[in-house]
This record gives sequence, C-alpha cells and structure tokens, in this order.
Amino acid sequence: MPRLSFLNVIIEVKNVTKRFGGLAAVDACSLSIERGSISGLIGPNGAGKSTLFNIVAGAYAPETGSVVYEDRDTTGLHPHQLFAQGLLRTFQIPHEFSRMSTLENLMMVPAAQVGEDLGSAWFRPGLVGRQERRVRAKADEVLEFLGLTHVRDELAGNLSGGQKKLLELGRTMMVDAKVVLLDEIAAGVNRTLLNDLVANIRRLNQELGYTFIIIEHDMDMVARLCDPVIVMVQGKVMTQGHISKVRSNPDVIDAYFGGKPND
Repeated sequence: MPRLSFLNVIIEVKNVTKRFGGLAAVDACSLSIERGSISGLIGPNGAGKSTLFNIVAGAYAPETGSVVYEDRDTTGLHPHQLFAQGLLRTFQIPHEFSRMSTLENLMMVPAAQVGEDLGSAWFRPGLVGRQERRVRAKADEVLEFLGLTHVRDELAGNLSGGQKKLLELGRTMMVDAKVVLLDEIAAGVNRTLLNDLVANIRRLNQELGYTFIIIEHDMDMVARLCDPVIVMVQGKVMTQGHISKVRSNPDVIDAYFGGKPND
C-alpha cells in the first residue's frame, strides 16, 4: 500500500488488532488517512469496518497496535476526549434526542456550556444568556446550511430518516470538527435527501476543511464522493485507490461475490 506524505496524514492506524473471543474482527490492520480527503471504507459484511471505526473513535481499545491522530498517539483515549480534539463519529442508526426539537438537539452539542453549572445558572444569568444566544445563533446557521430551517422547531423524533442523518451531520458542525467518521449515512435515506447529504459533505470538506472517512455499501455514493476507497476484508486492508481501480480488482470482486467473511 503506498504510503502518504507524513505531513498530509491526519490519522494513521498501525498494526491494530481487536478480538472478540477467539475471533479477530480487526487483524493487524494498518492504513493512513490523508488530511482533507473523503475516504471510503468498504468491504463485505463482517470485514471489520465498524470495529475499526470504534477503535479510531475511542469506543474500543485495541489489543495490539496504535492509532495516531494529528501526530499524537491517541490509542485508548475515550470518545469524549477525542471529541474535544475534533474527532467525531456518526452512527448508522441516528441517536437523536427524540423529545427535543431539531434546534435543541444541535444546541446540546457544545461541551462545557456555562448554563450546565447550577451555580452559574443562579448567579451568572447574564453570562449564561449570552452564551445560549451564541449557541442558538450557531445552530440556526447550521440549520440553514443543511436546509433544515423548516423543521427547526419540529421534534427530532418526527423527522424522516434522511433528515435525521442531516441532523447527525449538523452536530459535527456545532464544534470544531476536523475528522468525521460517517457510518452508512445512505442507509434508509431517499434519493433526494441523499443528494443533499452528498452535497453537504462536499461543502464541509471543501469550505471548512473537514476530513471524512465513510463506511458505505452504496457504491454509487462511494463513486461520487470518495477518493481514495479503502477495501477491508477479514479484518485487514486488501487494497485502496480510486474507485475505478478498486471495482476492477479481481480480489475485491471475489471478496464481495465469491468469498465468505469470517467475522
């Protein structure tokens, strides 16, 4: 696998292994993610993609190997610690606060808000109010960016599947995100909203410099959006490159249609 220039690498996974029982879901896996890229992570079911995401995002600690993020070893850090450093992930099934409005869901994201402290809420109401207005204004900007202003006051639980995925993307915009891990963002989304998702991911990448890593089974979306495309099979990287190279690789074709994943 060609090695990227050190200065351009924002995430490097080095010989990472994660087992469940006797099964290696991720098996001595190594890969590099270039800063400012939109990288696709594909592979048959059970290839270890989501497990690798969980390791990079801090939900799992690897048994061997390491994860380097922005030249710092972040192996074993927890999700909230990585969140504070600008590394975020979304989930295939959105995790919205269903009884709160779309706007309120976004306003919940920024950490360490002054109003969360009871003493500040009682004795520093002016400061609390000013910060809340700033957060609300930011949330309104995000809603406008994503085309969700019309559902601003709707309960998040009432949103469509595609709108919930847009809301997940909006959460990443409420903080200073640098790397966003997107897990099957196309699942359950109609074509119109999927086009909106693709357009917004491109805008975040091009205008705000977000680096994206996307697990996705929709090959049309991968072809439109991702370069490079990284193929995982049986817990390891099989190959990577432009989608045209990956699609024509006989080993990739065999892994999808002729092979049997073991995890």
